[in-house]
Amino acid sequence: MALTTLLAATGCTNASQSLVGTGPASVSGSPSFDPSALAKDDALAALVPAAIRDKGVLTIGSDTSYAPAEFLGADGQTAVGYDVDFAKAIAATLGMKAKVQTAEFTGIIPALGTKYDLGISSFTVNPERLKAVNMVTYFNAGVLWAVQKGNPKNINLDDICGKSVGVQTGTVEEDPDVSGRSKACTDAGKPAINIVTLKNQTDVTTRLVNGSIDAMSADSPIIGYALSQTGDKLETLGKVYDAAPQGIIVAKDDTALAELITKVMNKLITDGTYGKILAAWNNADGGIAKSELNPAASS
Repeated sequence: MALTTLLAATGCTNASQSLVGTGPASVSGSPSFDPSALAKDDALAALVPAAIRDKGVLTIGSDTSYAPAEFLGADGQTAVGYDVDFAKAIAATLGMKAKVQTAEFTGIIPALGTKYDLGISSFTVNPERLKAVNMVTYFNAGVLWAVQKGNPKNINLDDICGKSVGVQTGTVEEDPDVSGRSKACTDAGKPAINIVTLKNQTDVTTRLVNGSIDAMSADSPIIGYALSQTGDKLETLGKVYDAAPQGIIVAKDDTALAELITKVMNKLITDGTYGKILAAWNNADGGIAKSELNPAASS
C-alpha cells in the first residue's frame, strides 16, 4: 500500500467482509492462479538459502484487507489477490509452496527473517523503507480519491478544509498527503481536515458508502476495486497522482534472497506469467517492464 511510514496496521472485521470476497479470484472462494502450471527453475531453486529450502515452504506476511492486491476470499479464510498470486508464482518457480499468512502490517517488517521470509503487501518504495529492508519492485500505483456517487456533498480537492476524509492507517494518503493538506488549511486560517484513520481500508470504504465520511483516499487499484464492489454507490474524485513503485520486502541483512527474488520476478515478467496475473485482476496498467532491487526512491 502506498505507505510512507515504516509501519501501518490492518485486520479483518465484519464490516470489511461486506465489501470484499467477490473478486475474479474468489467468486467460488478459490484462487485464480494455479501454481502447478509453473515449472520449477532448477538454476534459481539452487540459489534458495538452505534454511528456507529445507522447509519447502516460502512464508509470506501480508495484510489481507487490501483488495484486490491481498484480501480474504468468499470463505473468509483464503487469501486471494494479485499479490497472493505473485507469492505462489515465486514459490512455484523455486520448487516450493507459498504460505501466505494474514498479518497486521505493523508486524511484517519486524518479523522478516524470522517469522516471514518475504512481505508482499503493496509496500510503496520510499527512502524510509529502503533503510530498513530490501525492496524488489513489482508494481506501480498512485493515489486516487473517491466520494459518494454523484458527489452529493460537492467535495472538491481544491477545497477540502473542514471535511471528513477516510484513509488507512500509515498510508501516504494519511501522511504526508491528507495531513499536509490539513496543515495547509490551518496555515491559511481555515478548519483542519477531519482525518479518519482506520486499520482496514475496507472499513474506510464502508464509512464512505454509509455517508459518515465525506471522501476517502487510497491507492489507485484499491479505489478502482472498491468502486466495483459497492454497487455503483461511489465514484472517483479527480485523477491518479503521485504514482510510485511498490516492492516485495526482504530482511535487510539478506541481500542474497532479495537478489534471488528479483531474478524470479524478472523471469515471471519475461515468460508472461506476471502479465497474466495482473490481467486476471484487471490491473495490467500497474505492470512494470523490469523488476529492480532497491531502486532510488523519491521522498
